Amino acid sequence: MGNQTNIMKKIKSALISVSDKSNLEPLLKILKKNKIKLISSGGTYKAIKKLKYKCLDVSDFTGTKEILSGRVKTLHPKIYAGVLNKRKNKTHLKEMKLENFENIDLVVVNFYQFEKALAKTKSVNKIIEYIDIGGPTLVRAAAKNYNDVTVISSTEQYSELIHELTINKGYTSFKFREKMSRLAFSETAFYDSVISNYFNEITNTQFPKKKIIHANLIEKLRYGENAHQQSAIYSQKDNLGLIKLHGKTLSYNNYNDVFSALSITKSFPKNVGTVIIKHANPCGVSILKDKLRSYESALACDPLSAYGGVVSCNFKVSKSIAMELNKIFFEVIIGNGFEKNAVKILKTKKNLRLIDASKFSLDTNLRFNSTNTSVLIQSEDNKIFQKKNFRVVSKKKPSKLQFENLIFAFNICRFVKSNAIVLASNKSTVGIGSGQPSRVDSCQIAIDKMSKFINTEDDIVAASDAFFPFIDGIEKLVQSGVSAVIQPAGSIRDKEIIQFANSTDTILVFSKTRHFRH
Repeated sequence: MGNQTNIMKKIKSALISVSDKSNLEPLLKILKKNKIKLISSGGTYKAIKKLKYKCLDVSDFTGTKEILSGRVKTLHPKIYAGVLNKRKNKTHLKEMKLENFENIDLVVVNFYQFEKALAKTKSVNKIIEYIDIGGPTLVRAAAKNYNDVTVISSTEQYSELIHELTINKGYTSFKFREKMSRLAFSETAFYDSVISNYFNEITNTQFPKKKIIHANLIEKLRYGENAHQQSAIYSQKDNLGLIKLHGKTLSYNNYNDVFSALSITKSFPKNVGTVIIKHANPCGVSILKDKLRSYESALACDPLSAYGGVVSCNFKVSKSIAMELNKIFFEVIIGNGFEKNAVKILKTKKNLRLIDASKFSLDTNLRFNSTNTSVLIQSEDNKIFQKKNFRVVSKKKPSKLQFENLIFAFNICRFVKSNAIVLASNKSTVGIGSGQPSRVDSCQIAIDKMSKFINTEDDIVAASDAFFPFIDGIEKLVQSGVSAVIQPAGSIRDKEIIQFANSTDTILVFSKTRHFRH
C-alpha cells in the first residue's frame, strides 16, 4: 500500500449518532465549512436540525424506517458497506456501484450511558435498554477500516478532529485515523467490560472464566516505586474520590500509603480515629473520640517511624489539630475535610500534600494484586468484628474495656503486614511488629517499640494475625506485661496455648477467622 503515513483522506460524508449531544455546535460548524454531507438519526438528527444545520435522516438515506422502538436504526447494509468498503479494492468498488451505495468517510458516535444508568436504577429491564448495539458496532466497523475512514468515539476528541480538518483543509492523515482507531477500540472494549461485569454482579459470579478489568487513567505518575520505573494510576471510577488541596503531585509510594491509611480509617466508627502509615504499614493508630488525643496517641506509639509518613484523620481537621500536625514532617495529611484556618496553617509547608478524603469510599467487592501478566483476585477482608466472632478460652475473663481493646488491636492487626503483632492500650496502639518471617521476632519488635516510646501503667493487650504455633511468642508477650491476648484458633497446639494462659493468669480470646495481609 506504499507509505501509509502520507495517505490523506478527504471527508465527504459523515454519520453522526451520539448519546451525549453536548459540544455539537463547533463540530457541525467545521463539517459545514468543509461541505461534508451529514447523516443522522433519532435524537441526534433532531439536535442537528435544531442547531439549523442540514442533515439527512438515516431512514431517508437507507430507504428503511427505524423499527423495534429505535433498536434498529443504523443496522443496515447501506450504512456498513459505506463504512467498511476498501476504497481501492476493485471488487468492493464494483459491488458498491452495483448496489448504488456511497461511501461514509467519518463516523462520530458515543454510546448510551450505561454506567449512568447503573447509578440511577436497579431495574434490570431499564438497564438493559441502555446497552448500545448500533453505536459500538458502527465504531468497530469504522475503526477496522481506519485506512479509509475516520472514527470519533468521544466528545473529548471533537477538538482534535476540528484541528485536523482545519490544518488539512477537510482531509485527515493516516496517523490521525490510526490514533482514533486505537482509542475507538479502547472505548468499545471498556464499554463491553462494564456490561460484562454488570452481568457477573447480578448473577453473583465473582470469578468468571474470563475476567474483564476496566479502568480510567487518573494520572501518569513521575515514576514508580523507584526512579527508573514508569508508573500510572487507574480507577474503575472517573475519579478516586480524593481532592488534593495543596502540595506536590502524589507519587506511586504516596498512593500506596494513602490507600493503606484509608483502608484502616474506613474500618473505624464515623468521624473517629487517627492512623499514621509508613511504608504501607501502620506505625500508630488510635480511635479515642477526642480528636487531638487520638492524634497524639497515634503519634506516641512510634514517633520515630512517623517522621516522613502519611497521617489520616477520620474527621475534619481543625486549626488546633493543624498546629500539632505542623510540628512533624509528614509527606501527606488526609482529612475528612479541613477547616479554612487549618489549610492556611498547613500550606506553610510547600511540599506537604493535603488530601480531602470526605468523598472517598472503599469498594467492598474485590481486591486485586498483579504480578507481571498474572492477577490475583480475592474478596476484600472487610469483616466487621463483633463479640460473637470471638470465644474466650481462658479461665480469666476480659472486662468490657479489655474486650474492646482486644477487638481494636485485632482489627489493626489485619492491616499490618504478616507476621503481625499489635499491642494496644486505651483504644490506641502502643507497639506494632510487622512483616517478620518469625512471629516471635514480630512480638519482640512490638515489645521493643513499646519499651522505647510508651510509659504506661494502663492495661496492655496483644493481637496476633494468626495462631501461636508454640508458647514462645505468647510467653514473650506475657513477660512484657501483656494481660490479654487475642489470636485465631486452629493450631494443633491450641490446648498448650490455653494451658499456658491459665497458668499465667492471662486472658486468652480465640477468633473464628484468620486475617493475614501479605
